[in-house]
Amino acid sequence: MQTPEFDVVVVGLGAMGAATLYQLAKRGLKVAGIDRFAPPHDQGSSHGDTRITRQAVGEGVAYVPLAIRAQQIWRELEAQQDEPLFEQCGVLVMTSSATPTGQDGTPDFTENTLALARQFGIEHEVLDATQIRQRFPQFAPIHDSALGYFEPGGGYVRPERCIDAQLTLARQLGATLITGETVLGIDSDPGRVQVTCQNRRISAAKVVVCAGMWSSQLLGAPFDRLLRVCRQTLYWYQLAEPLIFPERSPSFIVHGASDEQTCYGFPPIPGEGSMKIATEQYSETSTPDSLDRQVSAAQSEAMYRDLVLANITGVTPQLVKSAVCAYTLTPDSHFIIDEHPRLANVTVVSACSGHGFKHSAAIGEALAQRLVDGRSEIDLSAFSLARFDH
Repeated sequence: MQTPEFDVVVVGLGAMGAATLYQLAKRGLKVAGIDRFAPPHDQGSSHGDTRITRQAVGEGVAYVPLAIRAQQIWRELEAQQDEPLFEQCGVLVMTSSATPTGQDGTPDFTENTLALARQFGIEHEVLDATQIRQRFPQFAPIHDSALGYFEPGGGYVRPERCIDAQLTLARQLGATLITGETVLGIDSDPGRVQVTCQNRRISAAKVVVCAGMWSSQLLGAPFDRLLRVCRQTLYWYQLAEPLIFPERSPSFIVHGASDEQTCYGFPPIPGEGSMKIATEQYSETSTPDSLDRQVSAAQSEAMYRDLVLANITGVTPQLVKSAVCAYTLTPDSHFIIDEHPRLANVTVVSACSGHGFKHSAAIGEALAQRLVDGRSEIDLSAFSLARFDH
């Protein structure tokens, strides 16, 4: 039997792949990472300057330990790289409707967040509409019945920097990085996995697939029926004068009565003169090849009219820049982290359904633990494929 070239090959080097490669290399494994582009890049789901991080994750209890551990890892990486990765400016989660919903249709997202903060002892404050207006004047148009959850330990991470830091450390620890190379297929032979690329074949004892929106076409059944890609748009609007944003402004999430009335955003980054805001849509699907990467003037105008004016003051309609990214969603909007049902020794880490970056550092660590030790310190069973068996 041919000896595998690598202990583990990681396919896709975005948020999950970079974290997994680094954590495996840290444990002394002979590892390789493959990406069709040159990460960090803007062609997938792991870009856009800033990503919200929070500990009380309203999407569900299984995410909280991951979010807490990931923040610790960002700080560890900062110390190693002397590079700012995590800005702890706080996170403000607000309702703007009497019946707010989360992205999966779960009602009372802010209440759910509050309940998890209490359960895990996460430092937080509860704010009413008046308190929100007084403390954060940029949110003056908030609905009178608004409920706010403020978590001082949250904030945002810098996705491109986080990916670059982990890939740099992985390389220093001996990992092989193969970029600009597309994986065409994965096959399992007894005792090894063959990864076929455009220009080479690579053999490994195990493979971890973190391919994001390319996962469905690469992995086949059942992923081809479970995963769908949704185009998302990001906007940076010029700040108005005089500047009304407090010096310590939080990242924020505004939950309305529907996805169309829900948005999230970030405080102005010093020196940039703009504020990033985005929403999420799940009604229109796309493919990696058909994804429209341009943001039209009409889309920018609609975003400003429908969500910026409704929730935020101190921002002009002047668009500074925009970006497009892709969410790869499961039917229940939760992650898939499990073994491939047909390919032995292949672990699948997708899709992250649009809320994965804040957890990625901890997921990479948990996967490395599972591959090396047979189990992870943080329970990943909530993300198994078994929940879709019916």
